[in-house]
Amino acid sequence: MNLQNEKCVIVVDEELPLGIIANTAVILGITLGKTMPEAVGPDVIDQTEKSHLGIIKFPVPVLKSSAEKLKYIREQLYQDDFHDLLVVDFSDLAQSCKTYDDFIQKMIQVPESALKYFGLAICGSKKKVAKLTGSLPLLR
Repeated sequence: MNLQNEKCVIVVDEELPLGIIANTAVILGITLGKTMPEAVGPDVIDQTEKSHLGIIKFPVPVLKSSAEKLKYIREQLYQDDFHDLLVVDFSDLAQSCKTYDDFIQKMIQVPESALKYFGLAICGSKKKVAKLTGSLPLLR
């Protein structure tokens, strides 16, 4: 990832309970790590020669949004202008499933318009990511 021209953000629904917000951010982050393994640095050794697994090489701000704005952003990400961005979404349907097979079976029966997004991870062109999320405040 070219940090000069690219950016990653996570956007979550600020009205969700804290535990669901944390779970959403973790799930989005794990999927980003799988999708962008080059973003994770090598393991490091501390002064006492203890090993620590590598972490992401760049900051990923966690932003807050209303559910409506989150849905709007997701809809924009389906447009041709944003087709080159990497997008991970996490919805109410995904959160309600007990197994991944259950998730697969339920998703095929639900139109995108019926999903309530809990969070999005967006990576790519700094300009495009900023166009979609630049006005959103940090989650605090």
